Amino acid sequence: MSASLSNNTEPPRSNHREWLYKVIFEANTPLGKAFDMTLIICILFSVALVMLDSVQSIHQRYGHIFYLLEWFFTIVFTIEYLLRLYCIGKPLKYATSFFGIVDLLCIIPTYLSLFFAGTQVMLVVRLIRVLRVFRILKLFQYVGEATALAKALQASRRKITVFLFTVLTMVTVFGSIMYVVEGPENGFTSIPRSIYWAVVTLTTVGYGDITPQSNLGQLLSAVVMIMGYAVIAVPTGIVTVELSNTMKRHMHLVCRGCGEEGHDADADYCKLCGTELSRRDGRQRHLKPHLPDMKNPPPAKSEEQKES
Repeated sequence: MSASLSNNTEPPRSNHREWLYKVIFEANTPLGKAFDMTLIICILFSVALVMLDSVQSIHQRYGHIFYLLEWFFTIVFTIEYLLRLYCIGKPLKYATSFFGIVDLLCIIPTYLSLFFAGTQVMLVVRLIRVLRVFRILKLFQYVGEATALAKALQASRRKITVFLFTVLTMVTVFGSIMYVVEGPENGFTSIPRSIYWAVVTLTTVGYGDITPQSNLGQLLSAVVMIMGYAVIAVPTGIVTVELSNTMKRHMHLVCRGCGEEGHDADADYCKLCGTELSRRDGRQRHLKPHLPDMKNPPPAKSEEQKES
């Protein structure tokens, strides 16, 4: 899980609570994997239950079964929530964390349904708990790539903003021209409605509720549709370049032993001195560049190493 979640899930000190903590919060043990897999199955089934129960014909036939199953899942999630608070070192800190609040929101609606009507809609919040699948699959590399993508989007925000203003100008111009060319008699009753047509056409959605009838209008429509492909390509290229630059900055492996750089992204050992490349928290490689320790400088390269 993320570092923020780890900070909110400090392990306890007693043996049985520590064992329970490893089972519930960690996925690197057989029991932990089984617990997480069982929990995710319950989450998916409970979400499917809420979706099916919203269909009136299904609710009329199986409503009583859904009601019993809903209480079963609620009791399971309640026990899980209480166990999390019990086995954790700082219960209040977890209860106020993101996943702690989500866990609480997952069980409150069913209990509130005993006193208030219409709270079953809030049960859809259980869908958020599917995020826990990242823990059981241990997709740390995917979380890292998601962080790189977020940084790439942040780095390209100005370019994307300029691009969006350009698109807004384009749809305004094309919509205004189409309003003049086609007019109200062909469905373009106002400039805002014509701009709506330009947005639909430029994004290649094409609902077809408004269509040009004149030859000039159809020609303009074809031009807008062709430009729609450029609308898709431009932001893709911007984000791709920034993502590539971000990945290059973060995939910069530096040997702690000799300070050698330029290792392959999947390298485990230094290609010069053979020192094992460092890993963060024992799970992934240390990807950020760092300065060598000046108090204990790396050994100087021998003549044979320099010649090689």
